[in-house]
Amino acid sequence: MSHSTTDTAPVIGATTLATQVDPRILRDRRDRRLQYILPISAIILALGIWEFLVWYNEVPHYLIPAPSLIAQTLVTDWSSLMQSAMFTIKLTLMSLVLAIIGGVALGMLFALSRPVEMSLFPFAVILQVTPVVAIAPLILIYVSNTFVALLICAWIVAFFPILSNTAIGLRSADHNLRDLFRLYQATPWQRLRYLLIPSALPYFMAALKIAGGLALIGAVVAEFVAGTAGQNTGLASRILESSFRNEIPRMFAALFLVSVLGVGIFLITAWLSRAVLGHWHESEIKREN
Repeated sequence: MSHSTTDTAPVIGATTLATQVDPRILRDRRDRRLQYILPISAIILALGIWEFLVWYNEVPHYLIPAPSLIAQTLVTDWSSLMQSAMFTIKLTLMSLVLAIIGGVALGMLFALSRPVEMSLFPFAVILQVTPVVAIAPLILIYVSNTFVALLICAWIVAFFPILSNTAIGLRSADHNLRDLFRLYQATPWQRLRYLLIPSALPYFMAALKIAGGLALIGAVVAEFVAGTAGQNTGLASRILESSFRNEIPRMFAALFLVSVLGVGIFLITAWLSRAVLGHWHESEIKREN
């Protein structure tokens, strides 16, 4: 009888240990759930209040449409709105890619050559501080292709954050590590691969989050200034067209899609930042409370 009790004791102890869960794991699970539950709940609550206030005060739809009417308009005009959304997405992504290519290349040149930076950086600052609304009409006059003109306007807005942060990141490598690489006679490629790029990545990823939203803003603003119309145009044209026709629910629907695109770009760039930096950089490593 005592032999049976002795045999079952380790089993009971193992079961007790197996049922114990690390509090940090429970806290991480709770935080992951709240990360989705809280924003979604807040948005649903805000839409519910909006719907109630419009219904209770009997606000006409040509002033402020209810969320239900906006959703109905999205379903009714889905084909035309999505065609315009694809145009805006194409314009935004192309301008962002060009901003990344140009900003990274010029930022590396600035980091490697101080005279080049002193010569060209003022032009980059001028492009940044000049409102795109002011120069878009000139670009539309000098560039015959409307899409190319819109692309240039969106690129101008998104270019400077990539350039500035890349140049700062490449110069922010620890000077002691620079001396160490020089001591071991590292090649320029080894310095770039193992020192400068890892040092610049956090700055670049931060700039990418900013430039993604700015590219969308530049695309929408440029299209507003251009006043383009027709089927092969973006969401800004749908907003203008709806305002001229007093189709306010359709205007809100197009504005909703612009907001969704902006949120989507931010979420994608934030995910990329976590994927690139999450395993080694302090800005993305989860800290214990």
